[in-house]
Amino acid sequence: MFVAVALLTGAFFVPWHAALFFAVCMGCEFVDLTLARRVQKIAPSDNRAIRMAFFGFIANTIVSALAIGVYAVSVGIADDVDGRFTALFCLFAAALYAAINNHQIVVALAIRLTIYGSAFLLITVRDIWVYRPPMSSSIWLQFFTVVFVMYFLIDCSMRFLRMYRQDLRRLADLEVEHERAKEALVLKSQLVAVVSHELRTPLTSIKGSLDLVNSGKFGELPPKMRSLLGLAGRNTERLATLVDDLLDLQKLEERKMKFDKETVDIRAFLSDAGTSHEGLAERYNVRLNVELGSRVPVYVNTDRSRLMQVVGNIISNAAKFSPDRGDVDVWYEVSNAQVKIFVRDHGIGIPEGSKEQVFGRFTQLDSSDQRQFGGTGLGMNISREIMAALGGSIDYDSEVGVGTTFRVVLPCATVHEAAPPADPRAGGDQPMSVSLRSRG
Repeated sequence: MFVAVALLTGAFFVPWHAALFFAVCMGCEFVDLTLARRVQKIAPSDNRAIRMAFFGFIANTIVSALAIGVYAVSVGIADDVDGRFTALFCLFAAALYAAINNHQIVVALAIRLTIYGSAFLLITVRDIWVYRPPMSSSIWLQFFTVVFVMYFLIDCSMRFLRMYRQDLRRLADLEVEHERAKEALVLKSQLVAVVSHELRTPLTSIKGSLDLVNSGKFGELPPKMRSLLGLAGRNTERLATLVDDLLDLQKLEERKMKFDKETVDIRAFLSDAGTSHEGLAERYNVRLNVELGSRVPVYVNTDRSRLMQVVGNIISNAAKFSPDRGDVDVWYEVSNAQVKIFVRDHGIGIPEGSKEQVFGRFTQLDSSDQRQFGGTGLGMNISREIMAALGGSIDYDSEVGVGTTFRVVLPCATVHEAAPPADPRAGGDQPMSVSLRSRG
């Protein structure tokens, strides 16, 4: 803006006046910038330094406003007509800019508007004093127009000032609410941690006792008692799962969950996953098919136990939502330096637009009181957080009535060269399928 004004007025009026105006204004801008950088380093408790910076801003504002006002007056009265419009417009632009940008410090805004308003009046009143025109003259029209413009600028300044103060109050309210929210979050985390830890010990003891009684080691139980104790055992297991999920959720929120990364062979990992979930497959009466594919070893750098938690959670959901005697297929693929682990069921499927429910907290697709499938609604949310921490991702594709395929993606650590196919008669390591079905 200063460059444009200096070039425009310097070309049509006195060049050295324009150069002096530009030099003074740019010097004031430099002082403002220097003061602003110093203010950032002042401690809030250093009142003396704050006062010095404030007075420095005010003094620099006076010099800058006087330079603009005096130069506008010099241009406005240098010629009868030509320079007046340019001078008045420059003053209007400067006053409007001050209204928009100087409302943070009311004293600085008042100083600029006072100096610019005085320059406005000086240019127009001079014409009235010199020419003594009748009231019908255009000179009086210019004077009243200037008065209206000054009112407009003052009104704009007051509006911006009110808006700024309202924003300050809102910001203060938001800071208070933010602190309250932080305190509530800390209290919630502490409460979850205390309750979960206090529940874990007695739950472990109760679950162990129920499992021991249900195993029949203390003798055969009557049918009614066996049914009640079985129900108690299942509910105790659900409650223990909820406690574990809450503890994991708390650790993830506070970034305290530890990840011990190691080199993991995906083929061996999926083989272990199939073996460790045999009981789950029997419980839900499904067949778990683990396809290990080729003999090429594929490795990832990850936390084995946490990855098993994620894959186990997906397999559990797949078994839960599969039809009786259905299939749950597990396999992996390698592409673009990534390992993709797939878990597919042939169950009810997931409707479109349900991703937030699937990966949300305490949410399930069927959230009614009589929902068919149990669960805490935390497993998939925790799985997504774990995969993000491991540098991977989790997602799914689904079709209602056909089934759902979840995929876990991790970057490869190493892919070894393929070995020659083994002789099946030699009993070598072949693609494996673990098929488990509980016969009713």
